[in-house]
Amino acid sequence: MTNNPGCHFSSCIGGNLAVTKMLDLEVIPGRSLGSDQWEFILGMTFGQVVNILRRQCRLIKDIHVIYCDQQPLSMDMVLNLTQDGTKLIFDSVSQRLKVIEIYNLSKVKLKYCGKHFNSPQVQPTIEKINSSFGATRPAVYDATQQLFTVNFRGLAFLFPIPADAKFEPNVHGLGSIPLPNKNAAHVNKIYIYGGTGLSDLRVPTIPNSCFCGNVFTEKAEAIIKNDLPMGMTFHLLADNASQGRSPEAKRQPFVRQILFGDSVQDVISALGAPHKTFYKSEDKMKIHSKSFSVDKQQTSDYFYNYFTLGVDILLDANTHQVKKFILHGNFPGHYNFNIYHRCNFEIPLPNVAPVMYDPEAGVLNLSLNTCSKWDTLSPYLVKSSQKPVVLNRSSHMNTTNPFGSTFCYGVRNMIVEAMPNHHVASVTIYDPSCLSVEEID
Repeated sequence: MTNNPGCHFSSCIGGNLAVTKMLDLEVIPGRSLGSDQWEFILGMTFGQVVNILRRQCRLIKDIHVIYCDQQPLSMDMVLNLTQDGTKLIFDSVSQRLKVIEIYNLSKVKLKYCGKHFNSPQVQPTIEKINSSFGATRPAVYDATQQLFTVNFRGLAFLFPIPADAKFEPNVHGLGSIPLPNKNAAHVNKIYIYGGTGLSDLRVPTIPNSCFCGNVFTEKAEAIIKNDLPMGMTFHLLADNASQGRSPEAKRQPFVRQILFGDSVQDVISALGAPHKTFYKSEDKMKIHSKSFSVDKQQTSDYFYNYFTLGVDILLDANTHQVKKFILHGNFPGHYNFNIYHRCNFEIPLPNVAPVMYDPEAGVLNLSLNTCSKWDTLSPYLVKSSQKPVVLNRSSHMNTTNPFGSTFCYGVRNMIVEAMPNHHVASVTIYDPSCLSVEEID
């Protein structure tokens, strides 16, 4: 997983390596790994886990972020806690925690139901696992790796064994591991996961304990009128604590629509209060507008930033009406990565040349979504002579951008920001009746 070509390694979280106290963590099968103060819960978003690591920076250090730079959706994202021998593995599309791997048990203390089964004083032997977790199904043998996997619900232990050991497939539980001395083999790795087994991994939904009063986007669909996106339909998910205790009852899906021209009150009524309000001091794209004038007096439009939705909404300073949406793909390797949660957007693009021709289906329409690649769509959407606007982000605190520039293309009433790997970092949809931003020529 971590040795694939094209992967990017980045030590971007945590301080200098130093001697620190060994973490003492509770294992909850199928759910989490954590302490009394914090826990990594399956289904947590990438950003929520990073926030925990930042708060615990004095305890958890030397963290590597691992992802595939050229094909970020082709492999999982990993936070490797090298000092603690633990990997937090995230689904690359949903960006939620799907597996916790403990690969070096000598670097961390582990307990179950308050009792240690791994520590400097307690060795994780077969007998210890059997006494701590009880009976289970027969072990599964991998002859190529010479490993036995002992599966509990939401939990797996891997034991290395000698090559000449004889497997007993008809013996239940840990007794199927062919060792004369059950204290001779120690656990090699531990996996905490959702689903029925490691071969059937499922990405859990966001846990109720992780909502914390926030609303998350399941999907955002563009509302098309006259072949142009004129608003957004948001499929949202919230935690309704007033209903039953079951997780399903507490999840409240709902749908909201916002159109260009909607008022501030409409936006807040639909999506709630924003996480932040940002007043624009400048518009770097305005110079590409046909109506640009350096002498024209500027008013301060303002953004409503919805970080857990992955959306910014621009409101006019004078009318206080919606004039722009910015949908964030939240790809690793982008300057704004991990500021927003990923917005799973879908923008139909009707009446353009089809990607492929099917005589029976007739003309097929394109769609721009979070997983789209710009080099596949661009031949159908922009002229070959159209040159992109190069965007090189920086700030007053960080004047260098290690990830390089991105490229902005005008498509109808949209601006598509493409990364060097051709993935879409963001899509800006603006009201075509407004003159503050126009299609890039």
